[in-house]
Amino acid sequence: MDIIIWIGAAITLVGFAAILWSLLAVLRLRRQGLDDAQMRARLARVVPLNIGALMLSMLGLMMVVVGIILS
Repeated sequence: MDIIIWIGAAITLVGFAAILWSLLAVLRLRRQGLDDAQMRARLARVVPLNIGALMLSMLGLMMVVVGIILS
């Protein structure tokens, strides 16, 4: 079961890195000073990535917990 824990930890780290990337992308967009319509259009592309990253992190953490429980 140790392999499930390590794979889950790796998936969690990938998801966390994607969350940080989406955070930095939003901060860069805010600094550009775009008008409201352009900001919404560009944020609409970042939101699905953020949700996917959260789901990936959740999946990884679930794998870690299952691995610990089964160990």
